[in-house]
Amino acid sequence: MTAMPFRLRAGARALEHIRRNGLAPDDIACIPAAAGGPKGLALIPLDRWLFGEWLPRGSRMPTLVGASIGAWRMTAAAQLEPRTALDRLAQIYVHSQRYRMGTTPAEVAEKIVGLAESVAKPWLARSDVPLRVIVSRAVGPLAGRTSRGAFARMAVDNAFSRARLARHLNRHVFASGPESPLDALWQDPFATRQHALTADNCVPVLTASGSIPLICDAVGRIPGMPDAQYWDGGLIDYHIHLPYHRLPGITLYPHFVEGVTPGWLDKFLPWRKQGFGKGPEWLSSMLLIAPSPDLLAKLPNAKLPDRNDFYRYGPDHEAREAAWRRAMGECERIAEAFARWVERPDPALLLPL
Repeated sequence: MTAMPFRLRAGARALEHIRRNGLAPDDIACIPAAAGGPKGLALIPLDRWLFGEWLPRGSRMPTLVGASIGAWRMTAAAQLEPRTALDRLAQIYVHSQRYRMGTTPAEVAEKIVGLAESVAKPWLARSDVPLRVIVSRAVGPLAGRTSRGAFARMAVDNAFSRARLARHLNRHVFASGPESPLDALWQDPFATRQHALTADNCVPVLTASGSIPLICDAVGRIPGMPDAQYWDGGLIDYHIHLPYHRLPGITLYPHFVEGVTPGWLDKFLPWRKQGFGKGPEWLSSMLLIAPSPDLLAKLPNAKLPDRNDFYRYGPDHEAREAAWRRAMGECERIAEAFARWVERPDPALLLPL
């Protein structure tokens, strides 16, 4: 186990299915993709194999749902040429984000637009792939406010309860492709609306889904939507913790970590891990794959790429970019090993989720 480049964690139903039947592309009902900034680079080699080779062997595509960089990865994966789109996203993500000291939120927002364009222009999403992109809209006490104090008050409310966070944010889900059973799972305190994801709105939608408060500006205008402040989808749905057990199949989750935390602010609250006790049921049909400690030890700085690298490397952009490219290269081992495991699934490698 310690020598494997990945860890596999399975809910009870997923474990039983794999023991009885193995794992085939048509078993997969959903693939979520978390927010997490540069950590998403580590999953792109696995994405390339999943969407470019394995899943096309099946008769249908699963529902893809993402927030922030997860939305960009899943949008790339839903294109007619997924490997090309994923490579383009990785290239631009690594090499376009050269920030100077004192970079303003407006300047960061311009970079985010470029990242959104890298996967959305031209808009070539497959009509048979259910794709869902999550965006948060500021409402109530947060509407029209961008100060640290406004976001601090939101964080305090979230510490009390997710229901109180819903006073500050609404969830907007932008959808392309066919209807999906996932569309019925947004049943929580957050007011949720679904809209079409199209060639006309894809760039501002994907930009909004990756717009982190205090780091970059909000998106103020999305075609067909009221003018407002649209923020990172991960504020509400950091790891997209939903009742996946209601879906007709396995939820395959390529992830950065070995657990599922509901909202971005919840990662600072230990008691919110695994969705306040709903994990065993909601995640019972989930198979989660994440980098193993053995692999992490081989990466630059013994960790996945993250936003702190912008500060760690400062103006030495070449060093940061080299570290991120090396991390992606090492993470190709995850795709290679998982491809071998899928051919002959060994339940002994499945840890409880």
